[in-house]
Amino acid sequence: MIIAVGSDHAAYSLKKLLLDHLASKSGIQALDMGTDTDTVSCDYPDVAFRVGEAVANRRADRGLLLCGTGVGMSIAANKVPGVYAAHCHDVDTARYSRLHNNSNILTMGARIISAELAKNILDVWISTEFEGDRHIRRISKISDYEHKICPSCSFSEEGKTVLFEHPLVQHKVSMIRDKNTSVKEFRELVQEIAGLMVYEMTRNLPLVKIEVETPLAKTEAYALAGKDLAIVPVLRAGLGMVDGILQLVPNAKVGHIGLYRDPDTLLPVEYYCKLPGDIDKRDVLVLDPMLATGGSAAAAISLVKEKGGKKISLVCIIAAPEGVSKVHAEHPDVDIYAAALDSHLNGHGYIVPGLGDAGDRLYGTK
Repeated sequence: MIIAVGSDHAAYSLKKLLLDHLASKSGIQALDMGTDTDTVSCDYPDVAFRVGEAVANRRADRGLLLCGTGVGMSIAANKVPGVYAAHCHDVDTARYSRLHNNSNILTMGARIISAELAKNILDVWISTEFEGDRHIRRISKISDYEHKICPSCSFSEEGKTVLFEHPLVQHKVSMIRDKNTSVKEFRELVQEIAGLMVYEMTRNLPLVKIEVETPLAKTEAYALAGKDLAIVPVLRAGLGMVDGILQLVPNAKVGHIGLYRDPDTLLPVEYYCKLPGDIDKRDVLVLDPMLATGGSAAAAISLVKEKGGKKISLVCIIAAPEGVSKVHAEHPDVDIYAAALDSHLNGHGYIVPGLGDAGDRLYGTK
């Protein structure tokens, strides 16, 4: 279990103690997301949002937030869609927050409870599983309301669909839709869009503190904590997204899956699959620029799982509702990231309005 941990300056000492406590437990990995000192005042919402986004985006399984009372952290974290933060001051509150509410972030107050009680609360909260049953219906009403007020974000235990609405992404998507865009421009734009999307997707990668020496002095800095990534394009159109991502994460390993869609049945047919040998230890990004029927994407994800892949996300540029439903139905644990969600599929299985055949437009083969 990965637990993202954060505090403000008022709870820094308690955070250090609880990090040591978590380090003594097998099967627990703690990600320290700040703050780094009790001598400099900081704003608790900044820390709460970092931890909240890490949990909502499933970079962490759960979160722990600490401040003077725990109240501010709870209020701020619960503004992040997908977060169910419970402010607990005794073991019973912690137990029932898991049993009945499926809380995924625990908040506590360093000025309110003792360090020993904080350890006990944390232990009970970690070890207690969600009871399910009638409580599923109630939790679903919360997630349904979140989706109502934030249609582009769907956070749930069954995967989420995230649409990238950044102006640069939307501008470039409009350019690749244009039938007059040249092959050269189309290819460059697909790379740029893929890079911008992965830049946003990796905002919660864990960091470690390092020491560097500038021309003036030694200082503390941050480096990526060695999170291993694999990118797996679905041939052939998925290849167009690879270079844009490798420019940002050049050490990612690259696999390839070859599928084509039968023109009569519209079902995917496999002709090639080569993945990194340590795929089970990596976060996997499956690349398929057009999520149309969802058949090829779902089949590609199945192949990755057969080879041992566990943490898988699907990255596409344009998606159709039919494809999103297909992937979530067959792979409810997989997140879908898209730059646009279009209207529907036509009788030939093409996305409308879409952009045509991405492979043909990438390689000028039509």
